[in-house]
Amino acid sequence: MTIRRGIPPLLVLLALTGCSADEPPAVQLAEVGRAPVTEVVEAPATIGARATATMRSPAQGTIAKLYVGDGDRVKKGQILAKIRSPQAQDQLKQARKAAKPPRAPSFGTPAVRLNGLGTGAFDRQVRAHFTRARAEARKVGDAGARKKLLAAIDLAEAQQKAQSKALAAITAQLGKTVNQLLAQTTGGLAASMSSLQAASMGQAQAAVKMAQGTVDSLTIKAPFAGVVTLGQASGGGGSGNALSGLLGQLPGGAQQLPGLPSTASSGPTGAVATGVPVSAGDPLVTVTDVSKLTLAADIDETDVLLVKEGASAEVELDAVPGATYTAEVTGVGVTPAQSSTGGVSYPVRLTLGAGAFDDGSQAPTPKPGMSAVARLTVREAADPVAAPASAVVTSGRESVIWVVRDGAAERRVVKLGAQGESMVEVRTGLSPGERIVVKGADSVRQGQRIP
Repeated sequence: MTIRRGIPPLLVLLALTGCSADEPPAVQLAEVGRAPVTEVVEAPATIGARATATMRSPAQGTIAKLYVGDGDRVKKGQILAKIRSPQAQDQLKQARKAAKPPRAPSFGTPAVRLNGLGTGAFDRQVRAHFTRARAEARKVGDAGARKKLLAAIDLAEAQQKAQSKALAAITAQLGKTVNQLLAQTTGGLAASMSSLQAASMGQAQAAVKMAQGTVDSLTIKAPFAGVVTLGQASGGGGSGNALSGLLGQLPGGAQQLPGLPSTASSGPTGAVATGVPVSAGDPLVTVTDVSKLTLAADIDETDVLLVKEGASAEVELDAVPGATYTAEVTGVGVTPAQSSTGGVSYPVRLTLGAGAFDDGSQAPTPKPGMSAVARLTVREAADPVAAPASAVVTSGRESVIWVVRDGAAERRVVKLGAQGESMVEVRTGLSPGERIVVKGADSVRQGQRIP
């Protein structure tokens, strides 16, 4: 829930004497003037760090050595802990073994020889038949008939030889075609096997890279400079908690979103110390960058549209009574959340500046997770026509102020600007010097006589 507060001007209230001296006046009047008006939105907030990272165990094992303790300040890249994990080392060994290139299989191209489809024996028998036929033809006594018989045998043999030659040519072409088909088939098979081997090698190399990354992350280093907390630091809540938990499951830990506190966790079994067994994902060390503090405020939906980047704010902390810190709005979120009053609120991010006590002395630096109240200046008017907030009566969507003219009440619809706790800016509808009802305005009627 947000509350508006403002700066009251110095106006002279004029008490009416419409009642007896012993009774309080029914209404009070004031003269319209000019005065500065500041509209402030007040909201609960939480101090956050510039960044928080919880470093987690990348694999099952034991803490071989812990180099830091609670509260230590570390530099970026400084070694925080080392994990001993035979399981991770064995996985790397197996991955490297699987990634060794296998001997490429040989796919020789087979050759098919049809050898005339096996007609050699048939040809020899045919030639023997032609030989016997000629021998019988020569026994014929008639020379003319003998000549015709021999000529017919020669013609038949010539035809048989031509047919045999044509068959041989057909057989050779068939063999060539078959061999080409066999070559294409074995070539495609070889290409497919090569592609499968390449894909398998790619997966094996990726497994080696992942296993190597896990082994490398057994040496846990600080992702940035900051203050160390063993295990996972408890935070004051925030919208980044769920995301931080997911990011923290990555090998070697994960950096949380800037300005969002980390969530609490039970951590590994027992204390975080050398020799303690850990499981993959157990939080070991949290590094918090406190070089720049932030502020996360929840602004009610009725006020969030007034909040702009660059708006100034004053902040008070429960942990530092009597001190006020400066702040500036750096971002206005668009993701709604359920507010404590049942409505909707939106996150607003601010940078936190220096703080001072009422006597001017410097206030201490807050710690992440501390609760605070932020008062954001959303509208300012340096010298506007101003009226007390008590003079404004809301009628539907209209803002009404009762003006007294010639002793009678006159209903005046006004347009308001900045609205402070005590004073409001009147942009249209009033002029300086006019007298208005500032007390009991909700009981006044049009034309009512007011001395």
